[in-house]
Amino acid sequence: MADQTLRGRVAIVTGASKGLGKAMAVALAQAGATVALVARSGDLLDSVKAEIAAVGGKSHVAVADLREESEVGRMADLVRRTVGPPDILINNAGMNLRKPLQDFTLAEWRLVMETNLESAFLCSRAFVPGMIEKHFGRVINIASTMAHVAMAHRTAYCASKFGVLGMTKALALELAPHGITANTISPGPFATEMTGLFMKDPVRNAQFLSHLPVGRWGKAEEIGPVAAFLCSEAAGFITGADILIDGGWTAQ
Repeated sequence: MADQTLRGRVAIVTGASKGLGKAMAVALAQAGATVALVARSGDLLDSVKAEIAAVGGKSHVAVADLREESEVGRMADLVRRTVGPPDILINNAGMNLRKPLQDFTLAEWRLVMETNLESAFLCSRAFVPGMIEKHFGRVINIASTMAHVAMAHRTAYCASKFGVLGMTKALALELAPHGITANTISPGPFATEMTGLFMKDPVRNAQFLSHLPVGRWGKAEEIGPVAAFLCSEAAGFITGADILIDGGWTAQ
């Protein structure tokens, strides 16, 4: 995407402080977009902003807890004032809790749902009207391989990601007449902060990789070009789709 295909576009990436969100934010900035970086940690976002500046990109920091409707509204107003109405929204904020169903509290269940699903709804509701006015927009919601196949002790996470997939398909149909696409990216096993503890266990790590067709964990930078392409003019005929990036995990 070194040809600056997103030059002049304004993008928002939630959960941009680390991992896959950071990688996508950097890729969009390298493709020419001005990126609003959203997360709860201002210090981490400042670090991402510095990294983007180092490669010649432009970005702005917007600290917000996207589980709160009022926080999303405040963040949306800030973004519109500082960088203008966005053309691109990547809903990446997410979390996981791993435990047996009977050990889940209702508060924990709601925490996962609010972080993974409701935040995507709130941010889409906040920014889609501006895209409708422009008659152009790109919405990418980050789902998961666990929106397709499940694992034990991931009840809340799987439910939230299946919800993200369904919401995105409905949005694609609703927004197509307005020149807006809505797609999901479903990452599989990527080497990020979220999977760090698992990877440090040599026995579990080796066992897991033995069942992964490509035989390795994904690299965060491998998701960035895919996101940048889906945000480009060239992807205008792709909507309601899900792009699996999982090293062949779900092909088995």
